Amino acid sequence: MPNSAPATIEDVARIAEVSIATVSRAIHTPDKVAKTTRQRVNQAIAITGYTTNAMARSLRMGRSNMILILAPDIGDPNFSSTLIGLENEARAHGYGVLIGHTQNDPERGLEYLKFLSSGQATGLVLFTGHEPFGHQVLGQRLPPSVAVFEPVFGSKISYVGVDDVAGARKAAEHLLSSGHRSIAFIGDSKTRLGHQRRRQGFDKALDAARIPPNQRFVLEGEGTIESGRLAVEQLFMRDQLPTAFMCVNDATAVGVINGLTARGYDLPHDFSVIGFDDVPQATYVNPALTTIRQPRTAIGRQAMALLIKSLSERPAEREEILLMPDLIVRGSVTGPVKR
Repeated sequence: MPNSAPATIEDVARIAEVSIATVSRAIHTPDKVAKTTRQRVNQAIAITGYTTNAMARSLRMGRSNMILILAPDIGDPNFSSTLIGLENEARAHGYGVLIGHTQNDPERGLEYLKFLSSGQATGLVLFTGHEPFGHQVLGQRLPPSVAVFEPVFGSKISYVGVDDVAGARKAAEHLLSSGHRSIAFIGDSKTRLGHQRRRQGFDKALDAARIPPNQRFVLEGEGTIESGRLAVEQLFMRDQLPTAFMCVNDATAVGVINGLTARGYDLPHDFSVIGFDDVPQATYVNPALTTIRQPRTAIGRQAMALLIKSLSERPAEREEILLMPDLIVRGSVTGPVKR
């Protein structure tokens, strides 16, 4: 806003291109407003910083009926499916959701946290893998919170997600049962707990199969397509080639496939690749990706149910709910070729 005057509901309505009555309904009874309209109103509230009477009805009831969801990348395929479960469960209990797209920007995260300090949101769902940047600056304690998709490293925040250890072990065992004994794990991390757990599952499977350390290759990675491609280049530079690649997620696996095919290799004849997550892109790469499927919508539902429970009851100690994943077999894994 060009001046310091407090934003009004009229400002929100003008930016969202809806009526004042629609803004009021989006705030007070979000389940009665179309999703796209509700999103426009929420975005307008975020832009204007509107707080005065924005949650008047909720405040009269003694609490907000909105949940703030913070995500670093709303384009992540894991986000949209998990959001469906979060929102459906929230609506079933009379809550609405506000989506904060942080883009890993501390200032954006701080702006969205004002929803909490102003009483516009009463609970928090984190996709970020870390506590919100700057909440100490606001001098506030975090409200009841639940992490999804990735646990918060070194935090007491409850977590609902996939059983990473079991899923990764299942992936590694599939490679072992296909005959592979020289396997690379791509995506280890010193700071991301989810990556560490998937590495644990990999090690458990190879330990049980008595695969010696010199037949395992472990490379760090950020979980991106580029990190998968770079891992391939590193292995070629070391002249250490496994017969199979187990990747921390599907994006990494796509990068590995791209890196190998760019070098002229025929997959899966020359190398096998397995991912984790089962994002939509997994079916479109060539060969179609064998992977571990996360039950994302179910994760969202259970995470929201746990958060709503903590809003109505005295918060318990940190809880962790892990859902079992499924192995999805496609065309990217076969037996090893003799070199």
